[in-house]
Amino acid sequence: MSQAQVLDGRAIAKAVREEVKGRVDRLRERNVIPRCAIVLLEGDEPGRLYAEQIAKSAAPLGVQIDIRQLPSEASTNDVVVAVAEAVDDKQIQAIMVQRPLPAHLDAERIAEEIDPRKDVDGAHPYNQGLLVAGETFFVPATAAAVMELLRQPQVGPLDGARAVVLGRSAVVGRPVALLLTAANATVTICHSHTKGLPAIAREGEILVAAVGHPRFVTAEMVKPGATVIDVGTNFIDGHFVGDVDHDAVAAIARLLTPVPGGVGPVTTAVLLRSVVEAAERSR
Repeated sequence: MSQAQVLDGRAIAKAVREEVKGRVDRLRERNVIPRCAIVLLEGDEPGRLYAEQIAKSAAPLGVQIDIRQLPSEASTNDVVVAVAEAVDDKQIQAIMVQRPLPAHLDAERIAEEIDPRKDVDGAHPYNQGLLVAGETFFVPATAAAVMELLRQPQVGPLDGARAVVLGRSAVVGRPVALLLTAANATVTICHSHTKGLPAIAREGEILVAAVGHPRFVTAEMVKPGATVIDVGTNFIDGHFVGDVDHDAVAAIARLLTPVPGGVGPVTTAVLLRSVVEAAERSR
């Protein structure tokens, strides 16, 4: 079989950013500047890099990012107060708390403090509940990015497609499974306790890998001609690798996202689109 076609996240992200820029320009005509507060803790190096990447991508579009970094020893109450300040700030239309949070913090209590109307990363129980009900307001940005990739015309229809999601986190696996279900795909969620995983994974016309283990998905786990979305970002020997053994799987799959350059750029772009949507709804 020929080598898999690359599903280029950078090109898709560029198209999303162009859409965002047009919407920001229309908001600025009404003297509305989209602003997002990002709350994170010191010592979260991946979180800091992600926040800085969001700010870098946002600036040319006219979206303002306010990074609010708290000490690493901050308590749940400290984070709740920081979130509450952003909720009360009428110049801030969007809020994101960088996840995952350290184990000593009550992530659920913190998420509950976010105004659902400003919750652009879909952390609040209200937005999670809408997702379970088959509706969407704001959903986790990475899950939204996966769906943006899967809606590309070269992927084909999701309606009736057999999809396998590897991973069940609240940030990626579960919301992706729910979004695929809402798109009328037939979805199987697999995790660390799944028996016969390779055989189940091979059933997927669409395979989404979000397990956090480098090169976890091997060629034997992929259905020939499948679309494979690699959500993993693992830093190994000085460079990033995904959850998919890229070279081996590229010989089996029809479409495959690269790492880097796949899900990551699209995640940033769709998050900024949600920030703009929050700003539009706030007026």
